[in-house]
Amino acid sequence: MRRLLLAGLAFVLAACTAETPDYSEASIADLHDAMQRGETSAEALVRWYTNRIETLDHAGPELRSIIEINPDALQIARALDEEWQATGPRGPLHGIPVVLKANIDTADRMKTSAGSLALADHVPPADAFLVTRLREAGAVILGKANLSEWANFRSTRSSSGWSSVGGQTRNPYDPTRNPCGSSSGSGVAVAANLTAVAVGTETDGSVVCPSGINSIVGIKPTLGLVSRSGIVPIAHSQDTAGPMARSVRDAALLLGAMAGVDPDDPATMDAPEGNIDYTANLTADALDGKRIGIIRTHYGAGSNPDVADVLTRSIDTLRESGAVVIDDVELDTAGAGEAEWLVLLYEFKADLARYFERSSAPVRSLADVIAFNEANADTVMPHFGQDIMLLAEEKGGLDSEEYVAALADSKRITREALAGAFDEHDLDVLVAITNGPAWKTDHVVGDHFSISSSSYAAISGQPSVTVPAGFVAGLPVGLSFIGPMWSEPDLLPMAYAFEQASAARKPPTIGDTVTK
Repeated sequence: MRRLLLAGLAFVLAACTAETPDYSEASIADLHDAMQRGETSAEALVRWYTNRIETLDHAGPELRSIIEINPDALQIARALDEEWQATGPRGPLHGIPVVLKANIDTADRMKTSAGSLALADHVPPADAFLVTRLREAGAVILGKANLSEWANFRSTRSSSGWSSVGGQTRNPYDPTRNPCGSSSGSGVAVAANLTAVAVGTETDGSVVCPSGINSIVGIKPTLGLVSRSGIVPIAHSQDTAGPMARSVRDAALLLGAMAGVDPDDPATMDAPEGNIDYTANLTADALDGKRIGIIRTHYGAGSNPDVADVLTRSIDTLRESGAVVIDDVELDTAGAGEAEWLVLLYEFKADLARYFERSSAPVRSLADVIAFNEANADTVMPHFGQDIMLLAEEKGGLDSEEYVAALADSKRITREALAGAFDEHDLDVLVAITNGPAWKTDHVVGDHFSISSSSYAAISGQPSVTVPAGFVAGLPVGLSFIGPMWSEPDLLPMAYAFEQASAARKPPTIGDTVTK
């Protein structure tokens, strides 16, 4: 008996004195391997990430990337741990913590606010389709991420990452700088190791820019690969949710769990049938023999010599990996931006009204949102107004000749430009710098983007994957891989091979002094 007592005491002392595991930069595979060995559990992961959120996000440097932690996360994790012990894991996301952008519906004890005080208490009647898919895959919905309010479609003078619910999200590489938007919280949470992976949404740049600027991987899928049902919208012709992760493999795993045909979203009816394993062909030699076109005609291209150096080094990496590089592929997309702007204004008003019809939100129209903002201007509009919303409210219905023409023009111009480049040069993929270095957050002037290549894929509906490519003065720069519609199974291996060859990601040092 005495031996048993001494053995038990030794075990307790060892447990108390052992170092707390550090899950920083851990991949999904790393976490599952540790679970399989009995070294961790879904519950332990939730506790670790939650502690890190409290230490780095809600205190300390106050990154402010997480609006809300799921009060049921520990209970969900325990149930998944019990299931694993009884029947084994459901799949690669079993027990893995996932953060959702706060414009994605969850019918639980969390709110879906889109960052707006007008929706601060909004609990939708049902989960978004992609959330249902994640829950079925065994993911633990850890919390909701801050974002640019209304997905950055309120004012032309907005500060990305600011919302009246969550305040200003800060860049973990330099908290005085901007995290880019509108999926700012999702990007920062992944970069700072506050979650394993996250989900963002994009209309034009809102997944790829915060991914590039926070040195993580972001996938803007083909329009319709991931359901739009249950997401507070901007524009149905461009909106999509997308995975955000620290590696291409983890982003691919998350995409596989999120994608699926949704009867309530007609765009998904064109998607490939069946469950696709987007990790199946991720090999280090996937660039060998591929023909890659380099885009130098995007917004801000060539404006920063240090960013140009990152592109030059990236091209060298592509060539060293066996790719055939066709430099300076020209894309004529004149008129697409103007047409896109009209489309977004029209669809925002119409799509928001349709979303409110299906929700229990206290506001029922864009006009209601505008009125709420005006009545609560001191707290909702302390830094910038709502000029975009006012412009959208003036627009008519989606049967307007102006809208119909603009939609047709925006798609035709971008798709013809991309298809022409692919055909003329017999390309496998187009590549461009994703972003310039993060700018100083300025609530007086607002955002000042220097470089962006997101519009090609965003307007056309084609997929884009951004991968860490390098740093300028300690600030991350990403490289985007743009492919034809539904080309994710081919696009992701090329992005993976570049990631493996470049090894460009370096985690922020902001949490190095924090007890893990």
